[in-house]
Amino acid sequence: MTDRTIDGPHGPLPLRIYGPLSERGRVITYVHGGGWVVGDLDTHDPVCRRVANALGATVVSVDYRLAPEHHYPAPLDDIMAALAWTSDTFSGCPHVVAGDSAGASLAAGAAIRARAEGGPDLAAQLLIYPATDPTMGSQSFRENGDGYFLTGKDMRWFYDQYAPVKLRSEPALDLLGTAVPHGLPPAVVATAESDPLRDEGDGYANRLRSAGVRVEHIPGPGLIHGYFAFLGVVSAADQRSREVLRSLDTLLP
Repeated sequence: MTDRTIDGPHGPLPLRIYGPLSERGRVITYVHGGGWVVGDLDTHDPVCRRVANALGATVVSVDYRLAPEHHYPAPLDDIMAALAWTSDTFSGCPHVVAGDSAGASLAAGAAIRARAEGGPDLAAQLLIYPATDPTMGSQSFRENGDGYFLTGKDMRWFYDQYAPVKLRSEPALDLLGTAVPHGLPPAVVATAESDPLRDEGDGYANRLRSAGVRVEHIPGPGLIHGYFAFLGVVSAADQRSREVLRSLDTLLP
């Protein structure tokens, strides 16, 4: 593991780089969750270690700027800078953009911007219970909005910190509504049954598939938002996390 800082769009951008126990020539830019407001390199250190070793990949974790001091699109701009650095530094390696929760939303938005801007080239996306609908209007949002760790009240507050209402229809943010998914890289989309964001993730997987994108959709029966980080705590979460990573493995050379 190595910490380093690169030039970001508006100042220094810290990264943490993990090498796997067994190298397979892959690289992953990982975007941590936390509602665009909390989270950092340390909160997702165990997750990045697991991802690196499960896939034989170098993982570049990004300490992007957080809301409310830096609202959309500042965090996404940081992810684009990290993607470009990773692509240049590990040229020739299949490159995956990955994230969980708000980080998955940023990863999906980065894939859309990379397509629109002509690069970097991405081999796949790993989207773990992504936030894709700023309207927060799904059935699962209503059914699971209280009592399952992440609440509807939390999500409304997170969006208020991160994205002014006038910007919420931007394609890189309104993934389920205005985004155009044609021509995006293959995706693994993981969701959790008792999660307000379940239907948003399911819906985005369906949108990608309808646009001709290869999608591996991994539901999470009996699981809640955040399960991917329950390392060694919940056996069902551990098992499903391994299945998610095996699905990504099948998409990569």
